[in-house]
Amino acid sequence: MSGVTFVSVPGMVLTADMSYLQMCLGFVPGYLIVAFVLLPVYYRLRSATIYTYLQRRFHRLAYITGTTCFIVSKMAGASIRLYLVCLILTTLHSELSIVNSPLSIVNCPLSIVNCELPFALSAALLLALIWLYTRRGGIKTIVWTDCLQTLVMLIALVLIIFAVLSAQSWDIADAVRHIRQSPLSQVWVTDAASPNYFWKQFLSGIFIVIVMTGLDQDMMQKNLTCRTLRQSQLNMTVNGLLYLPANLLFLSLGVLLALFANQHGITLPARTDEFLPMLCGGGYLGQLALYCFALGIVAAAFSSADSAYTALTTSICVDLFGRPDSQRLRRRVHLGVIFLSFLFILLFHAVSNASVIQAVYQIASYTYGPLLGLFAFGLFTRRVPRPLWVPVVCILSPLACWLLSVATAHLFDYHFGYELLMLNGALVFIGLWLSPRQAPACL
Repeated sequence: MSGVTFVSVPGMVLTADMSYLQMCLGFVPGYLIVAFVLLPVYYRLRSATIYTYLQRRFHRLAYITGTTCFIVSKMAGASIRLYLVCLILTTLHSELSIVNSPLSIVNCPLSIVNCELPFALSAALLLALIWLYTRRGGIKTIVWTDCLQTLVMLIALVLIIFAVLSAQSWDIADAVRHIRQSPLSQVWVTDAASPNYFWKQFLSGIFIVIVMTGLDQDMMQKNLTCRTLRQSQLNMTVNGLLYLPANLLFLSLGVLLALFANQHGITLPARTDEFLPMLCGGGYLGQLALYCFALGIVAAAFSSADSAYTALTTSICVDLFGRPDSQRLRRRVHLGVIFLSFLFILLFHAVSNASVIQAVYQIASYTYGPLLGLFAFGLFTRRVPRPLWVPVVCILSPLACWLLSVATAHLFDYHFGYELLMLNGALVFIGLWLSPRQAPACL
């Protein structure tokens, strides 16, 4: 989980109720597939990166294509996640300006943040901090800091929930009753035309985990630090099982915040990502909630961004340059990755007008689709496509998906959701199947 989860998921209840749990249910079998289908393959490879599989199964060009898809996907996803944190930190001053409202429980703007930072400076400072503590420590540092940061994020979540209960003079039983009675607590969507339809969400959840965890060097690099395959499978399985209750807490917080805002006549923000920051930063929930929110969002951002940049550095040095032992190259690439992410953050800040968590999944649908098709083709067939055919198919498939989504929305008023990822992967699989063949490689 990341800062996107921390901020976006509570706000999702305003537009989609608690239907996000349908996708979270799909995460569980997705993690099981990663644990018992993909992890055994990676442990047999004994390689620094998981994309070595593509070279051994196909050829060098497939290897480079898969690596490039990951680099583009991870750079965009990590930058979007950090963009959200930078946006919150730069707007915290304006939210604190309403701390003197009659509904405010405390009357204490924080002197340390009572000055608005330019967005670019905020982004540069965060990236500089991440660069400082990751440039030497590597994956070992990432594993331990991620544990600490994730723990801080979850503690902050629980404390914010208790701050809401305190503001409403509710106990836990009262909170559960109000959540169950709220129309925002609806989980199941049976309208097949809706983008939140159960089967769309459930199946998308399975494939999102497969591509964004099982085919992601960032996630796998940390998981492969386990000494044995069995330990790694246990780690992955427990992670998948805990994801559902964790997101249930985030969504429950969203319902409680909506009830609080409605009771006190607070105007809801136009963007759902601003919902939690507005109530915490505005002082409506007290000083504790403000501190916990600031601490939780920074911890969540660091726990996802630091490992992403480390994985990108590893993939570029190993997969593209073939020089895993060059410390000088690694440090230069790491600095370059940080700088490129800074440019991505500024770009997204200039054009963004959507929910950040939706943007992350939409980008994943286009960029991870070729990886899904490549790995599926390698695992479930014995064919080897011609080298030049692979990058052509992996470029044309996302383009075809985009054109199809525009056409169906215009002609049939049907809007693709996260199922676009499955379609993208299927098109790559079919394209590789139709390609001219050469002799199979030995894995």
